[in-house]
Amino acid sequence: MRRTAAREGRIRPAHVLLALGAVITVFPLVWEVLTSFKSFGESVRMPPTILPAHWDRSNYAKVFEAVPFGRQFVNTVVMALLRTAAQLLLCAMAAYAFARIRFPGRGALFLGFLAVLMVPGQLFLLPQYQIMQSLGWLDSMQALVVPGMFSAFGTFLLRQFFMGLPEELEEAARLDGANPFTVFWRIALPLARPGLLALGILTFLWSWNDLMWPLIVNTDPAKMPLSAGLASLQGAHLTEYPVLMAGSLLATLPVIVVFVAMQRQFIQGIAFSGMKG
Repeated sequence: MRRTAAREGRIRPAHVLLALGAVITVFPLVWEVLTSFKSFGESVRMPPTILPAHWDRSNYAKVFEAVPFGRQFVNTVVMALLRTAAQLLLCAMAAYAFARIRFPGRGALFLGFLAVLMVPGQLFLLPQYQIMQSLGWLDSMQALVVPGMFSAFGTFLLRQFFMGLPEELEEAARLDGANPFTVFWRIALPLARPGLLALGILTFLWSWNDLMWPLIVNTDPAKMPLSAGLASLQGAHLTEYPVLMAGSLLATLPVIVVFVAMQRQFIQGIAFSGMKG
């Protein structure tokens, strides 16, 4: 009894701290929901109004009037799925080559990949834009998808997973006559499922929230993803915050639904990436 009481006494402060952190984390989402039902006057009133006097649902209808929300939602889904699928395939192939295939200059080339991680991504915006312009891909889906199809971070992450796999399984497959691609596709890739899941989660979330690049290469609202389209709701002098919050909530809901449906897989993938990385 005394041991249990002492243990609970030590754990209780941690629970209080975690509960406080959870409240701080959830508060912006709760405030977003409440603001989406307020009038414009209530959204800018000082001191702030917590609950709206009248729950105005018309802000959600105004989102579809202000921007082509349906089209931009489709653009976002297509962009995120294509980027994620391409990164899983291309990064996995590159990572397996760095982890298992011996070729001249492998170490120097991998150091070059790691060097890319040390350079701020903003430095690549101008050359990438010039490439898209030369190809005639501005205001197109290709401009949104192609630059995000490969990731040096994803290659590094999956390389760590492949290096942690037992080589005996691959050697047994080679003795049975399997070529390197068969070993990669049928042996190594299924075993690296936690790493692929972690990379897929991170890539999908990054693509869904990507803002700067879509704003640079696409000026046509019908070709923008939701992140760039909703940014256009923020005016230079006046911003309809309830409408902006309603649009942001609609754009966030699909990711929340996916997380709730795949919560266990999400946590497992991130946990494995932390242990292997």
